[in-house]
Amino acid sequence: MTAAADQHGPGQPGAGARRGDLTRGPILTTLLRFCAPTLLASVLQSLNGTVNAIWVGRMLGGNALAATANANVVMFLVFAATFGFGMAATVKVGQAFGAGNIDAARRTFGTALGFCVGLSLLVAVIGWIGAPALLHAMSTPAPVFVFALAYLRVVFIAMPAQMVTVILGMALRGAGDATTPLRFMIVSVALDIALNPLLIGGFGPIPALGIAGSALATTLACTVTMVLFGIDLYARNLPIRLRGREWRYLVPHRDELRFIVTKGLPMGAQMLLVSMAGIIMVGLVNREGATASAAYGASLQVWTYLQMPAMAISAAVSAMAAQAIGARLGDRLGAITRAGITLNVALTGVMTVLLLIFDRPVLQLFLGSHSPAVDLARHIQFLASWSYVLFGVTIVLFGTMRAAGTVLPPLVVLAIAMYPGRLGFYALAYRTLGMDAIWLSFPVGSMIAVLLAIAAYRFIGWRDRTPVLRVVAQHR
Repeated sequence: MTAAADQHGPGQPGAGARRGDLTRGPILTTLLRFCAPTLLASVLQSLNGTVNAIWVGRMLGGNALAATANANVVMFLVFAATFGFGMAATVKVGQAFGAGNIDAARRTFGTALGFCVGLSLLVAVIGWIGAPALLHAMSTPAPVFVFALAYLRVVFIAMPAQMVTVILGMALRGAGDATTPLRFMIVSVALDIALNPLLIGGFGPIPALGIAGSALATTLACTVTMVLFGIDLYARNLPIRLRGREWRYLVPHRDELRFIVTKGLPMGAQMLLVSMAGIIMVGLVNREGATASAAYGASLQVWTYLQMPAMAISAAVSAMAAQAIGARLGDRLGAITRAGITLNVALTGVMTVLLLIFDRPVLQLFLGSHSPAVDLARHIQFLASWSYVLFGVTIVLFGTMRAAGTVLPPLVVLAIAMYPGRLGFYALAYRTLGMDAIWLSFPVGSMIAVLLAIAAYRFIGWRDRTPVLRVVAQHR
């Protein structure tokens, strides 16, 4: 980044803006090129969780594996409380880069980083103290509870480092750089996978820490990655780095903070709704016994592979759409959305078919070849896994709307789909279908969500309520 580029204001593209420019060229080609590193990062993140689950399941048994499933749902819940603010910052950074205003992008990044780090520290402390109550609220079985509590409390320590890394990655993606976050995802995954068996079972002078060792491996990997990411940010002079008087941007600016909070709260609430519904589902599964809990834990690991690519595509669509809005190219939004949906259906559809074909060997990686939970987990896969194709379409639509600052309609859609939709179906069908009502509630909820999302995207007039898009429309 040159000194000259730092001086560009709104509407002045400059060298810094061109480096990550997502507003030019064929839309599908640009999306694929930008999305590929994000998709790979998502796959690596999924692989990280999968390999760690294999280590835990093989070295410590099914109860420990069920404990990680219970604990990870809780971590997703608390992480979502701050993640929405990072999403809002991504949108604002993308719009600023689309307009060529590098200083505005740095101001947004500084506000987001300072605010979210402080919030994550607070949440980590509260989570450490409240972990037992959360696990009791989920009806965690007694044999699983001790494992889950030890795992959860150590992982809470990693939350501030995770949040710094996430904010760095999201801000860079908003600036059109998806490759740098990928490189540090590789570092984090490699460290986590390598440290897990050493800290779980012990090695030489390293004591055997059991399931707490798995959580400690994640904590160490996050911390090292955060430090290396920060060093690289300045060594390569990346666009969002802060220098000199720009350090004051870490003290949240009122206008920037207002945008991040007002847009981030509904985005975080979307994740909270999903996470809370997930906690409820874990509680319902736990009532069916330890075998069902283990089978569901393995299924969640497989579903991560189906879910994460769609989330990566949505993030890429949102970054492209935000830059298009900042550059006053509102006519590109429809084509960006269609390209994202096409890519999601193709990729998630192929992955779903492959996972269903090879489901037994995949599930045995987590549960062992002789576990009674394998057959139940296969049954769960055939009933529920295809719903993630619909899930992907829904969040791609949300990604475009989010880039325009439209955050409440997606929240309402998810609230309806998750609660009166998914949980309502379970309540009505359980007496007739038994345990299958749990697994079938996933596709039912996804069908409701995609239909409502399409209606919201097409009919609520969110373009007319977006100032930049409204101005563009008036000058056609």
